[in-house]
Amino acid sequence: MITRRKLVLGAAAASSAYCAARSPLWRPARAETLAPPAVPQTGNTITADFDVAERQVALPCFGGKALPLWTFNDTPGFPVVRLQLGDRLDVRLKNSLKRAGEDLTIHWHGLRIANGQDGVAYMTQAPIPPGGQGSYSFVPPDTGTFFFHTHCNSVEHFGRGLIGVLIVEGDETQAADAGIVLAMKDWRIGPDGAFLPFTTADGPAKSGTPGTVRSINGVAKPVINVAASADIRLRLLNVDPTRIGDVGLDGAQAYIIAVDGNACVPVALESWRFGPAQRLDILMRSPAEGGIVKLLDYFAAEPIVLAEFVSQGVDKRTDVFHPHALRASRAPAADLGAAQRLTFDLGSTASGEAIGALGAASGIVVGSLCLSKRTFWAINKQSWASADHSDAGPALAELTLGASYIFAFKNQSAHPHPIHIHGH
Repeated sequence: MITRRKLVLGAAAASSAYCAARSPLWRPARAETLAPPAVPQTGNTITADFDVAERQVALPCFGGKALPLWTFNDTPGFPVVRLQLGDRLDVRLKNSLKRAGEDLTIHWHGLRIANGQDGVAYMTQAPIPPGGQGSYSFVPPDTGTFFFHTHCNSVEHFGRGLIGVLIVEGDETQAADAGIVLAMKDWRIGPDGAFLPFTTADGPAKSGTPGTVRSINGVAKPVINVAASADIRLRLLNVDPTRIGDVGLDGAQAYIIAVDGNACVPVALESWRFGPAQRLDILMRSPAEGGIVKLLDYFAAEPIVLAEFVSQGVDKRTDVFHPHALRASRAPAADLGAAQRLTFDLGSTASGEAIGALGAASGIVVGSLCLSKRTFWAINKQSWASADHSDAGPALAELTLGASYIFAFKNQSAHPHPIHIHGH
């Protein structure tokens, strides 16, 4: 049976083969290995002051109306923090949210940092209450594209835009001509222009609660000007709590050069299944002046245009497009031959099944993650132990420092589950 996805991928493969045969300025990536890992070159300290508060913000995708966003600072949009490998990040965090019980922590998604800096309420730190302050200080050990977000009441915090991007530079062997950060996110906005409930009972008991307005960097279908015939590094982040995409580029040759911050041998991009919290680094050769490249999501009945890139000016490059590999990850490799295999079964709880059966029409709104008294999912038939999520219950597994493990996940539910292992 030929599915729509197989048809799309087949067409993309045929298109790539055609371009390889016809275009003198493109060829498949040569077989190569990653460059040696980067060596820290600096030891600077970068500081960031975050005052999390509710602010009225009129993002372009809001249709001219200001909405009560929760943001890290008073600058429109999300913050982008850039470090060089070897730099220390010192963060001062103030919780200026007014709602009682609206606690905060910051999780630095994808970073292999000390557990005490990982930012999971009750697990690695006490949450910061309204009016309270806290701090983080660490040296990221790896280069790549990461992001940060709060870790209490995550669904509403994401829904109100409380996210930021963290980039650790130093992985390029040849500098790109430009770099563009692209944060993909839905917003739940009703016909009246106000926020809808960020989640319903039906949502977390199934595949989440999707948004109604899609955006890149807070803009619906932005048009981004780029230099003509230039090598452009796109740092694409899925910072939506629910949306699963299938992203690709139409109108330019492009290669995946890193996945979730980890460098990979360049792979020609046709489409890539893109779950919540994932990151994709793409090297794109822009077309000649006037050419248009579309960033598409194929995970729909018809491809959806997320953004467009328009080439301008004289050609930046005239050489054959060849994406050079980044520097390899600094993380130690697992010893697969000696690894212990651990199995984790993902399933729903009785409460989750019952709530899910109510359907979206029930109108029941789920409370915050840190305050929710409902559990929907279980791992190895074990769900979060306490009503207020302050106690995780007994460990699912105990690991030995320095040993290697294979985590085998078996999804026994009817819905996809992204998995993220904190601190690794």
